[in-house]
Amino acid sequence: MRRLGRRSRSSGITSLAIALALAAGAGFVLKPSGRSLEGRAQVTDGDTIRIGEARIRLKGIDAPEMEQRCSRTGRSYACGETSRRTLIDLVSGETVRCRATGRDRYQRILASCTLNGRDIGAHMVEEGWAVSYGRDHDHEETRARNRSAGLWAGEFTRPQDWRRQRAQGS
Repeated sequence: MRRLGRRSRSSGITSLAIALALAAGAGFVLKPSGRSLEGRAQVTDGDTIRIGEARIRLKGIDAPEMEQRCSRTGRSYACGETSRRTLIDLVSGETVRCRATGRDRYQRILASCTLNGRDIGAHMVEEGWAVSYGRDHDHEETRARNRSAGLWAGEFTRPQDWRRQRAQGS
């Protein structure tokens, strides 16, 4: 009987050690603050990229959703697709470097990303194809608005408001 008790105790300690190691690993994956990612980016939409298997949301910006439409000179256009195309043109064939700051509610990595030392999010906002989110790029948004760049050349609903309206069914 005692042998069985010892075996159970050592199995329990081994199981505990394995569980702690898995929890530590999960903590690194789920809270990637400070983690660096680098590589060729695949663009999902105007504020989301992939590097390898990592889904990355560009921190501090919000771009129109892929289904979102805006208007310019009274004509409707697919501003979500235009924003995506702008980001594709920017990063295509280039090495993108990102510094993770956490995760968003969809478990994407939140990160500030650069291309040749220039902040990609700031560029998207300054060109008018994304808006500042959380006040990170208010200065760039003001410049885009003053120049009537991108979205600011016509009428649009801020992406966050557009998502909220859609969720409410209006």
